[in-house]
Amino acid sequence: MATLIQLKTRMIIVLIALFIFFTIFFFTIAYVFEISPIYSFLLAAAFIILQFIIGPTLVKISTGLKYLRQGENLWLEDVVTSLCRKGKLPIPKLAIVNDTTPNAFTFGYTSKSATLAIHRGLLEKLNKSEIEAVIGHELGHIRHKDAFIITAISALPLLAYLIARTTFSIQKVSGERRRRGNILPILLLTIISYLIYIIGQLFVYGFSRMREHYADTYSAFLTKNPRALVSALARIAYGLALAPKENASARAFYILDPIYASKEIKEILEKKEDYDINRDGVLDEKELEMAMEREAESSWVRVNMLFSTHPPTYKRILLLKQIEKELETGNFSEKSLYRYI
Repeated sequence: MATLIQLKTRMIIVLIALFIFFTIFFFTIAYVFEISPIYSFLLAAAFIILQFIIGPTLVKISTGLKYLRQGENLWLEDVVTSLCRKGKLPIPKLAIVNDTTPNAFTFGYTSKSATLAIHRGLLEKLNKSEIEAVIGHELGHIRHKDAFIITAISALPLLAYLIARTTFSIQKVSGERRRRGNILPILLLTIISYLIYIIGQLFVYGFSRMREHYADTYSAFLTKNPRALVSALARIAYGLALAPKENASARAFYILDPIYASKEIKEILEKKEDYDINRDGVLDEKELEMAMEREAESSWVRVNMLFSTHPPTYKRILLLKQIEKELETGNFSEKSLYRYI
């Protein structure tokens, strides 16, 4: 039975593991370039601090969001305010992304400075209860304070990747002019950098998938309507497949990864006739849910999940269905909130 403490513990474990990996990484850099390890740590620290400073700005620029003025969307403001009061949370700044794909995300280093951004496509393609469920999910990230951790741990693999690309380019350009003895240290650094990048990303992806289950559960508790989030996830996944926009820079922040969701649904659409039970040419919500559960048994899904920022949609749907049954019994309380994760 999962608890919020386990999520917090997972945050700490991931941070410690990444620290160990990157300590080895920085000493390798110091060895190859014959510099003091202190300088490599200072360089890494400067990079991470810079990432923290410009992180929110990068998210704003990459997504093209625009903040709502007070009174600009009264219904949305009322829903967010109502749910925040219910969950005893600070009210986040609201923003709209002028994008026709249905999606939403939250970012910020503290609960008080958080921004909740919603795509125009989400407001146009989902009904009010579904939008409310998505907002509840995003408020879950604010409640759990996990957006800060994602920003922090994402910076380190990125640093390893940049160094790997740089050293690979140096080796390629200077390969003919350098003696073999001089090339080997740089080749070693390139290999280690790529390994650290891959391992670091797996840690980031693993934590990111875990936090999505917690946010889904919190939405079900806050809105008391898990069925609305089930419907919302199916609609969002389908919408992303029809009009995908691959914004890789912010994919871990979204309620659904636009890249993975597009691939997930496209696999289903290729077998549309197998899942279109009523033969009306359209996959409705129930048919789509059934298709997701069946496709999830494929080896492609199991392997690809390791490199995904989000759990397979079918797993999220199954979790929410369990919570729905629990709500019907009247035993679903805040104390046992996360026990099905």
